[in-house]
Amino acid sequence: MVLDKALDKAYESKSVKEILSAPPSALAGLTEKHDTQLLAALGIKTIADLGNNKYFQLAATLMELAAKEG
Repeated sequence: MVLDKALDKAYESKSVKEILSAPPSALAGLTEKHDTQLLAALGIKTIADLGNNKYFQLAATLMELAAKEG
């Protein structure tokens, strides 16, 4: 999978559906402590929750707009 370097080793061979159901700590660089903090602050339990979060979506959109502005 192209995302191998973006995921912890345990998730590298998982399907996209399984990855989206995994906790944020399945992403390389995040830990179980981050899972706890994201849940407490924003109610995020899974990678899907992270991707669907309105604040993260807004931040990504703003980054895209900034890149287009040059």
